[in-house]
Amino acid sequence: MSEASVAVLRATKVGWAPGGARLTEWARAALGKERREVCIRIVGARESRRLNHLFRGKDYPTNVLSFPYGPDDGQAGAPLGDIAICASVVVREARAQGKTLAAHWAHMVVHGVLHLQGYDHGTDAEAALMERRERQVLARFGFADPYDGE
Repeated sequence: MSEASVAVLRATKVGWAPGGARLTEWARAALGKERREVCIRIVGARESRRLNHLFRGKDYPTNVLSFPYGPDDGQAGAPLGDIAICASVVVREARAQGKTLAAHWAHMVVHGVLHLQGYDHGTDAEAALMERRERQVLARFGFADPYDGE
């Protein structure tokens, strides 16, 4: 496998979402040299809410959820996990934060993939490491720091 494999599934038509080629490009950039399989599922608010409630105990739709496939054996081509991104939440957040849709979508894809790779933001140190990596990846596409102004 010469490149990471990224599948894009659309389960909703509500809310704007980039094309599969752009989503794949952003996911591959976040994966770096890892040649793994990732699935990006674009979901509606109902599915996002259900998943967020089931897996995180939170009863509302959220922007991105990551589901790693289990212990990471590091094997090239092995599945890494799934990402569920709620299109309507991403659109709403982009508008509220004054970001372009493409920039916010790219951030959600990168954020989700980094979670699959084991990055987290549970502590200040973990958040700093994850946010630094997000900034590096997003800058490659000309996107501004997603945390600027927070």
